[in-house]
Amino acid sequence: MYYVYILNSQKDGRLYKGLTDNLEKRVHQHNLGQNKSTKGFLPWSLAYYEEFQTRIETRAREKYFKSGEGREFLKGKLNL
Repeated sequence: MYYVYILNSQKDGRLYKGLTDNLEKRVHQHNLGQNKSTKGFLPWSLAYYEEFQTRIETRAREKYFKSGEGREFLKGKLNL
């Protein structure tokens, strides 16, 4: 299984969008500061995720979440 996930920074409320095949491990890595683009905004909480069968589907959904339309979807879904 593959996951597209949305993290919420507890420091300033920003969102981070990513994909992985091990969701629990990946969130833990973000909170250990092992990701250059997220380590300055610790701690992170998992705000939302979706599960997919293939990496291709997962990548397409991640790209959608990074688009303007996807950001609007997330605002509604996460009540931002």
